[in-house]
Amino acid sequence: MSFDEAVAQQVALKAHVSDWREEIIYQVLIDRFADGDPGNNARVSSALGRWHGGDWKGLEDRLPYLEELGVTALWISPIVKNVDTDAGFDGYHGYWTQDFTALNPHFGDLASLRRLVASAHGRGMKVILDVVTNHVGQLFYYDINQNGQPDESVYGSGRPGQSPIERMSEYDPDFDPRGVQARTSLGESGPAPIVFRYDPATNHLPPLPELFQDPEVYNRKGRIFDFDDVDQLVHGDFPGGLKDIDTSRCDVKRAMVDLFVRWVELTDVDGFRLDTLKHVEHEFWRYFTQNVRLRLKARGKTNFFMFGEAFDGRDDLIGSFTKHEVPAHPHDEALGGDLERENGSEAEGGCPGDAPITGDMVDSVFYFSQYYQAFRDVFRDALGTRRIEDLWAAREAHYGTKPNANGTGLPPTKTLVNFIDNHDVPRFLYDGAGVSPFKADPEAALRNALLFLFTEDGIPCLYYGTEQGFRGGNDPANREPLWISGYDTQHPLFRWVKRLTALRRGYRALTVGEQTVRWSTDRTGGSDEDAGIFAFERGEAGGDYALVVLNTHPKKHSATSFGGEAMTTELEPGTVLVDVLSPGQKTYTVGARGAVVVKLPPVSGALLVPEDQVIQGL
Repeated sequence: MSFDEAVAQQVALKAHVSDWREEIIYQVLIDRFADGDPGNNARVSSALGRWHGGDWKGLEDRLPYLEELGVTALWISPIVKNVDTDAGFDGYHGYWTQDFTALNPHFGDLASLRRLVASAHGRGMKVILDVVTNHVGQLFYYDINQNGQPDESVYGSGRPGQSPIERMSEYDPDFDPRGVQARTSLGESGPAPIVFRYDPATNHLPPLPELFQDPEVYNRKGRIFDFDDVDQLVHGDFPGGLKDIDTSRCDVKRAMVDLFVRWVELTDVDGFRLDTLKHVEHEFWRYFTQNVRLRLKARGKTNFFMFGEAFDGRDDLIGSFTKHEVPAHPHDEALGGDLERENGSEAEGGCPGDAPITGDMVDSVFYFSQYYQAFRDVFRDALGTRRIEDLWAAREAHYGTKPNANGTGLPPTKTLVNFIDNHDVPRFLYDGAGVSPFKADPEAALRNALLFLFTEDGIPCLYYGTEQGFRGGNDPANREPLWISGYDTQHPLFRWVKRLTALRRGYRALTVGEQTVRWSTDRTGGSDEDAGIFAFERGEAGGDYALVVLNTHPKKHSATSFGGEAMTTELEPGTVLVDVLSPGQKTYTVGARGAVVVKLPPVSGALLVPEDQVIQGL
């Protein structure tokens, strides 16, 4: 069935979400979750860099496992056809696009993808597609020596200070701001032509649709080697030979909207996770998100959630992709972010569409700065908790504070996607107790981090396998097949996550309540009274309320007090709070000026709610 024929089989679209803050996202690498159809197991292996056999039917079959865990939304890896294998590694992850119009046969067909989405919706679960617009796989080489074949060349004699040895791969040459140049031993000879590969056995074929076979559609500047250089960051090939698309072109912008809206129309999925956000111009994301929303709204699909991934610790850079200001960041300014130009004619660099482009951007981002400053620095390495408060204090300045038109109805500041593990970073348990001189039990530290994840403002996202205690290091070691766990619903971490998801869904304050820090500290010593303490409250005026207290210190009991001063809240004196996590439902009575002193053992936490709001059985 051709893509155009499939479009004729569009399904009815509807909004399946009322408030994205109420969702609990679970990230799935399809190839590693469950193998439901042995018939699509081409070239599977046990090596982590190879295909393993997971598919959409396997995920559908295991939805009861995720339902028991408390998951309400599935973020699945890219669905389109990929380069099958390259340089000894396979495209199991989905980030090496070859054909934007076809599904990956390793995962199933359109019918099986539709069944997965429909089955998820039948259980109240939503589905989010991972979308790649920045690049395609290694589908062409730069014919630098113009001999019509891909080569690796060595230039120079190695004479010190006169003729350094330089290695050149025509698949993946270093970045050149002029564009990759042709050259021989006699010198340069202008821009290097590109040659698309043709190897059906590995699916190295000219990309589809045909627009992407035009060399002008690519920036052709070579591999990024300096990620602090904006030109390289946005216009360079992703390391590994992933060829960078010129996303400033109007025909590319329109094609990307058409291609990915059609996948929604064919499946009724509920959102996009947008890959490599910082490697694409802000102007592209303005055009893409606004036109996707308009197109889907016309089909009855509203509240469609689009969040992006900028793999970076710079909070202001990450947040700029959610801000309505133009330019939103110095990177944007350096690339010419200008609404007047963007709304001009194509000759002026614009891209006329159904409506004028505004400053609206993505709905949210993967909160990478929190991954570094909270989950790594505090929960793993036991550094001072003040860094969490400082990070949160910058949120209003760094992130969008207004909802996007035709979007989720919520500002990005309220829908940041929080995570501990993902497919691009080592798992929390891989690093064990971190750098602290006081070594904590790694699993206890993870339990504490999970408590923070499921009680803080925003949307929690759990990476598959965290609930089974997986502890793999950098890619591909952090991409283990889940079936080695036996899908153990009695694993202590599975049961802990199950309890936390139930608490989050049960106590409204934990999903929609305003968030206020009540205690943080720079102190980490073995004798400091409040070392490692972090406390914040969630709630609505006159309504639901929750107070979360965490002790991140690896070895000592710590309390919400220091030097005779106790933590204060807005609660009325005499209010009785119940720690719903403690075995005996321990209580605390609020003192004068709303004071509450909570003392906790090492790497542990408390979730306190007013006595009259306690839900029995949670």
